[in-house]
Amino acid sequence: MKSNILQKSDSFYDIFTRKGGTQLQSTHYCPGCGHGILHKLIAEAISDFGIQDRTVLISPVGCSVFAYYYFDVGNIQSAHGRAPAVATGYKRSNPDSIMISYQGDGDLAAIGANEILQAANRGEQMTVFFVNNAIYGMTGGQMAPTTLIGQKSTTTPRGRSAQNEGFPLRMSEIIATLEAPVYVERVMLTDTKNIARTRKAVRKALSIQIEKKGFSFVEVLSPCPTGWKMTPVNSKKWITDVLSRYFEPGLKKDVSEDRQPVIQMRPQPHFDQYHELLDIKSLSDELKDIALPEIRQVNDEIKIAGFGGQGVLSLGYALANIAMGHAYQVSWLPSYGPEMRGGTANCSVKISDLRVASPIIDNPHTLVAMNKPSLKRFENDVQPGGLILYDSGLIDTAPERKDVQVMGINATEEADALGSTKAANMIMLGAYVKLRGYLSKDYILKALPLIIKNKAFTELNEKAFKRGMELAKI
Repeated sequence: MKSNILQKSDSFYDIFTRKGGTQLQSTHYCPGCGHGILHKLIAEAISDFGIQDRTVLISPVGCSVFAYYYFDVGNIQSAHGRAPAVATGYKRSNPDSIMISYQGDGDLAAIGANEILQAANRGEQMTVFFVNNAIYGMTGGQMAPTTLIGQKSTTTPRGRSAQNEGFPLRMSEIIATLEAPVYVERVMLTDTKNIARTRKAVRKALSIQIEKKGFSFVEVLSPCPTGWKMTPVNSKKWITDVLSRYFEPGLKKDVSEDRQPVIQMRPQPHFDQYHELLDIKSLSDELKDIALPEIRQVNDEIKIAGFGGQGVLSLGYALANIAMGHAYQVSWLPSYGPEMRGGTANCSVKISDLRVASPIIDNPHTLVAMNKPSLKRFENDVQPGGLILYDSGLIDTAPERKDVQVMGINATEEADALGSTKAANMIMLGAYVKLRGYLSKDYILKALPLIIKNKAFTELNEKAFKRGMELAKI
């Protein structure tokens, strides 16, 4: 019995090689920190419940960021405050997984406040462990949303005041008011009795997820001797005498007996349903008789960029829909000018014969640059052997890359000659289709009026697309 208590849980690594240094069997946490205790309680529950092989722990910024040093489970690190969003995406894609969001108060209650509230309000099937030590412990001891009135920190040297910084947030009480959460409790890591209560809460929260009943939230009042500038013993006493008076421990909500298991389904629509789901069913109906080329091994990641008003997003949208009509897997991700600090609008299109894992493109195979700022911004990101297709009428300096295929098309001037510079994007589409060669010209000419529904541009778009194909020299 003694050895079972003292030995590491199976859910911990035997040696913490990820931590580095010479002390590979001890944690990096400060003496008296509560993270190590909570880690132990969570790891024991994971092992006892037999869920180690399907548990994924999300750790964002803060002391919790280093949980991946210790837990021998799936680990994902997220941006500050975004652990619930990451957990939501993973859980919905992998319903049988056990998702643990492990967050501190500076993370969850500050920048991540909206993330946790929305996840809780949706009743996402995850377990959240919220470590409340009333301070930003990792980054220098600044005031956190949970810092008490009068409590001193590096950013409130005179103590927090209600008039200046507002009142501390009671996250458990806030979340307990929502309809969807199943279980909400606040516990504390002080004496043996309260650690036992914490252990019970950890297991209860995980069991609710195992039973597929929904969202559970455990707030843990934890000592931070370094941040509080106290001894470990006095830190525990301060939790009992001061912190717990404002953040009162106890059960805030438990409707687990009334909740029925919710089986998450992963909808996998058939290819024939795509156009209907996107409200463009006529595309598949009207084009079903056109013979399409066989699907090739294609993996083209395309960045399309230019000024707002050049039809950059429409070009990407049309290309994605055309490729989808050819039964390729696609994604289209727009990014508007105000979001891009360089001022250009752009979109990312992925076209593949395999499923697309992420719509994000860092190093495109193809760059379609409609203006000089876009070429300057993205030229060096293109993969060696890729393609840079640019509007040579608006870009007076050709790309300098020698390890990619480069082609300039005077798209804006050619479009103007056809009747409107707004058709420059369709000229670039025609050039891309000609150069890449895996999409059907006949299909595209019939599909464009169904994708871009402005009838005033139907004839112009057709002419521009054909002109783009003529201008592209293979």
